[in-house]
Amino acid sequence: METRNVILALPKEISRKVKSIAAKRRTSISGLLTRALEDMVSQEEGYELARQRHLARLDSNIDLGTGGIIAWKRADLHDRRWCLSVRNGEDTLRASTPRFR
Repeated sequence: METRNVILALPKEISRKVKSIAAKRRTSISGLLTRALEDMVSQEEGYELARQRHLARLDSNIDLGTGGIIAWKRADLHDRRWCLSVRNGEDTLRASTPRFR
């Protein structure tokens, strides 16, 4: 891989700490920064691939089992008088009592 020189200005305290970290890892400051930047680029590329994959999935018109028909009203979705309870592997619809008023 072809390399390019970059001039970097760091505060003295950071420079001292980075030198110490590089020495502990038996590498140079350049090697340490190269690795950190490679990790950052890899993470960004992974994020972009995941983003594109999810956007493609949204564009694929996934069937949610409604057949494209909305058979409920918004108020029905927010009606808290009824709730689904699962007990012993059985679904039951029961009236719920409001806890707070």
